[in-house]
Amino acid sequence: MEKDARIYVAGHRGMVGSALVRRLVQAGYTNIITRTRAELDLLSQAATEVFLQQERPDFVFMAAARVGGIHANNSFRADFIYQNLMVEANLIHGAHQAGIQRLCFLGSSCIYPRDCPQPIREDYLLTGPLEPTNEPYAIAKIAGIKLCENYNRQYDRQYFSVMPTNLYGPNDNYDLANSHVLPALIRKVHEARQRGDGELVVWGSGTPRREFLYVDDLADACVFLMEQGVADGIYNIGAGEDVTIRELAETVMSVIGFTGRIVFDATKPDGTPRKLLDVGRLRGLGWQARIPLREGIALAYRDFTARHDG
Repeated sequence: MEKDARIYVAGHRGMVGSALVRRLVQAGYTNIITRTRAELDLLSQAATEVFLQQERPDFVFMAAARVGGIHANNSFRADFIYQNLMVEANLIHGAHQAGIQRLCFLGSSCIYPRDCPQPIREDYLLTGPLEPTNEPYAIAKIAGIKLCENYNRQYDRQYFSVMPTNLYGPNDNYDLANSHVLPALIRKVHEARQRGDGELVVWGSGTPRREFLYVDDLADACVFLMEQGVADGIYNIGAGEDVTIRELAETVMSVIGFTGRIVFDATKPDGTPRKLLDVGRLRGLGWQARIPLREGIALAYRDFTARHDG
């Protein structure tokens, strides 16, 4: 990919999109195209197609999505399936209509069956039932993967998909009502320390295992795949190791300096028992994550305090 190639990052203000922009700038790309939601409504097929016809980027990163944690996914089920289906259909079909040959669709590891073998390989897709709490979001993301696959087959496009594990980092969502587990823990531990609490209440049993990837590592992997000329397929992107929710909470507490005890609220859902991605396919191409969990949490906490206290 030439450094003056026109690269459109959809969703550039979100955690993933902003990390992609940072990585592209760092790599020397000089022609990055972005639009705010006010400037371009990706839920509008007509507006999206006009934009893509006018700009005709050489490459599209699809990081625009409606996202959230267990509570948000379970509470806004119709919004999650409708909005994600519309955005991806408009962008993928619009890219095809505009003659755009290359595209990267960002999915999610929740596309895989709830109880599939661990670590999770790309070919486990559609081999069993999904986790019920985020099924609408997962189905939308699976549809995006299949859109890419079938535009490649019918029209010889080069649209590939990446499946990140649980992400965290700068520009994350720290709203306790709809955030993911790691940013929620950062905020809860920070506020517990400020109040001088003696304990920290954590949802669920603490036993589920989760894998976490710093978002700048994800962006690095996506740009790596673009530069490798990857033309199709699904690529898991993860750290290659997981921790229990208890271990995660203890690490966050250690980074922030909170010394209270952990209390698990077993009335709240655990979600998927374990979710560790097999990242062998990506490692086979020569890429692996570089930012360890504790270091990443410290960086994320610095971002949280700058935004929360600023």
